[in-house]
Amino acid sequence: MHKIAEKIFGWSYPMFKKWDWGETLSSYLSLAINIAVLAFISYLIFLVFKYVLVRSMIILARRTKTRFDDLLVSNKTAKYIAHLIPLLFIYKSVPIILENFVYWEGIFGKLVGIYIVLLSLWIIKTVLNAFRDHLKSNPSYSDKPIDSYIQVIMIVLWIFGFIVIVSKIFDISTNAMLGTFGAVSAIIILIFRDTILGFVASVQVSLNDMVRIGDWITFDKFGADGDVIEINLATVKVRNFDNTTTTIPTYSLISDSFRNWRGMLNSSGRRIKRHILIKAHSIRFLDEKDLEKMRQIQLVTQYIEHRQSEIDKFNAHRQIDKTLLINGRNMTNFGLFRKYITQYLSQYPGLNKDMILLCRQLQPTPHGIPLEIYAFSNDKRFENYEYIMADIFDHIFAAIPYFDLQIYEMPSGKSDFVD
Repeated sequence: MHKIAEKIFGWSYPMFKKWDWGETLSSYLSLAINIAVLAFISYLIFLVFKYVLVRSMIILARRTKTRFDDLLVSNKTAKYIAHLIPLLFIYKSVPIILENFVYWEGIFGKLVGIYIVLLSLWIIKTVLNAFRDHLKSNPSYSDKPIDSYIQVIMIVLWIFGFIVIVSKIFDISTNAMLGTFGAVSAIIILIFRDTILGFVASVQVSLNDMVRIGDWITFDKFGADGDVIEINLATVKVRNFDNTTTTIPTYSLISDSFRNWRGMLNSSGRRIKRHILIKAHSIRFLDEKDLEKMRQIQLVTQYIEHRQSEIDKFNAHRQIDKTLLINGRNMTNFGLFRKYITQYLSQYPGLNKDMILLCRQLQPTPHGIPLEIYAFSNDKRFENYEYIMADIFDHIFAAIPYFDLQIYEMPSGKSDFVD
């Protein structure tokens, strides 16, 4: 390319000197003509390569099945490469055109070199953006923090580009600049602390599959409760269920505790775990009159018959004095109510019967005895899940009086009775 440039731009100055136009006039006229020729040829090269590269890329994209080349076209990679080729021609031509202007040759050569470095970085960025979009279109990578990795690569490239630019401006060798850069690495680490921490965190998050885009997470420290919409190098964006957005530092995902609901969403049911408080003084033994009344409750009719038969045999065999109900074995209204709830839950259509389903008694508290429902709803969607849980507890609250039990309520300042 250097010999071609000499033939294109080396003819005017000798010609003007031959015509005895003087040293200064010949130099400036030759410079003006060469600049005009350089601008024309560079623009012509740009047009030719722009047409050839862009058309070739479009034809290639249409004939191939992969989307990567389509993304290169949409990111205008060929157009930027077409800008780079005439710049290389200009860079090689500058020493010839400005042969008699040493000062300006150095300045203009440095400017062109800097622009080539910046344009090269921009071309690499368009290729990486196309690669990022291609991976995101693949379901296997759609939930991975691809943006974080692209940002890290670009940061490294920009640092290297900055070193090359500085070395060109001050005529320092790249090796010397790298040595100086190593000496101030501690300052750079301090400046890019969050970026480095974010990169390390994003790698760990990806490798350990802790968070994906689309996951529902709860992070109490930052007030986040919603779906992950973006994972970047430094931050994770969460769209909360009230349509607000919370930004979380990426490294907080590995340094603090948060809750990811993905396991629940991928499972066969969403857990219902809620209790009610029963007043302890309302729990009592059931006599025959009580049992006769409760036999009318269909869900426990068969259970009462079977259970009472076992109890009667046990008491008769041991000649238990049933003058007092406390003697021997007896059924209680609380135990019968737990059996009723278990039967009710086993027939409720909104629950997954293949998962744990139980009604259990917890440790007594000063406010009463907790009776907990532990089950899993078939529908995991928030609104349907809440409806199923409310429907179950509506029935439980309404059923409690039929077993002569009472729910604990905090006493209020107003009387519960009105004359």
